[in-house]
This record gives sequence, C-alpha cells and structure tokens, in this order.
Amino acid sequence: MPALRVCSLYPELMNIYADRGNIAVLRARCEWRGIGFEHAAASLEQPLDPNAHDLFYIGGGQDRDQAAVAHDMADTKRDALHAAADRGAVVLAVCGGYQLLGHSYEVGGEELPGVGLVDLTTMREPGPRLIGNCAIEADIGFGPMTIAGFENHGGRTYLGPGQLPLGRVLSGHGNNGRDGLEGVKDRNVIGTYLHGPLLPKNIRLADRLIEVALGIELEPLSDDEIEDAAHMSARRAAGV
Repeated sequence: MPALRVCSLYPELMNIYADRGNIAVLRARCEWRGIGFEHAAASLEQPLDPNAHDLFYIGGGQDRDQAAVAHDMADTKRDALHAAADRGAVVLAVCGGYQLLGHSYEVGGEELPGVGLVDLTTMREPGPRLIGNCAIEADIGFGPMTIAGFENHGGRTYLGPGQLPLGRVLSGHGNNGRDGLEGVKDRNVIGTYLHGPLLPKNIRLADRLIEVALGIELEPLSDDEIEDAAHMSARRAAGV
C-alpha cells in the first residue's frame, strides 16, 4: 500500500484556524487503514518539488503573513504547483491560501500576486467581514455531499467565466455573499473558505482527498461515530 505524501506550505505562517487539524485527520484516516503517511513542509525561500508529494496543503494566515507568502509563493513555487496540478496531484487551500490560488488579491491598495492555478480574483470591498457558520452542497467526483464549516473573510472572491465552484451555498455567505457560490474546483485543485478546521468536520471529504491523491478506493472504517457527530454538529450550527 503506498504512503500518502503530504506537503504543507508555510505551516508556521498560514495556520491561524487550527489548520494543523486537517493534517492530523489525513494522517489518522491513513494510519487507521494501514496506509503510510509522510509529512513535509516548504516555507519562505524554499523550493518545491512537484513530484515529491501527492497532496499540497496551504491554510489561512494574517494579512501581513499572507502578503509575504503571496510574493514568495509566486516567486518560488508557482511553476512547481502548476506542474503538480498538471500531473494530477491534489492541492487543497483554505481561506487565505484559497485566495492565493487565483490571479491576484487586491487589499489595502496593494495587489498581492496569486499563482494562477484557477481563474479567480479576490478583492477587499466596502462592507463587513463575511463571518459565520456555512454549509454547501458539493460534488467532487462521487455524488453530492454536504460540507460544513466556519467562514471568516474580508476578501470577496469572484470566479471567472466557466470556472467551477466547489459547491453552492446552502447557508452562509460563500465566496462573496452575492452569487451563492463557495470555493473552487479545477482538476484536483480545491479551494474553500470553510475552516474550523475543515477536515475534522467533514471526514467524507478527507477520505475522498486521500482516494484521489493515491488513485485508490478506500474501505469504510468500522466506527466513525465521533466523526459523524462532528459533521452533524457543524451542519446544525449552519442550520442545515
């Protein structure tokens, strides 16, 4: 059985929403099935090998840290991320990391560069932050699923023409509070504003990411009672 090779991008800077919980869930879901798990990290000024990992993960960060990450990621990791996505690796980006998947993020009079993996732009517009529990209906390749979490973002994200969202909003704000869309899905690249963290609340999504990253089909685990309860709690919080 192959090991799942995960690389966290900027884990010391982009980790303000308990993002390490997502890595912990991926590790646990693998190890409980006898699948190996390897975890690496790449931070500022460090190169990225597009062939060395099956799943690349980036979380959310504060504005100052996000600005530093945006410039470094565009300068040192853009080409590698494109090469990884082109060969079918999974890229999962949450909140601030999601905003940097697109073309740019306009904030405070500055335009932060994105890596251009997907067709979207993000901008800081007048109005309150989009905060609260959120639930969406998504389909990442094996039928519809409900994904629930917490969103807290000042940026508004707009998808380009023809760019598919991760899902449609059932409750909450989503990408911009206007168009009813949340996140982005392009090949195996997934971006979303839902955190809290994301995967402990949505283990079906975690398992699906493992399947896609490794090209295998997972057997169900015998006891997911606690994990299912966490998911239903997140859904109830969002009113779904």
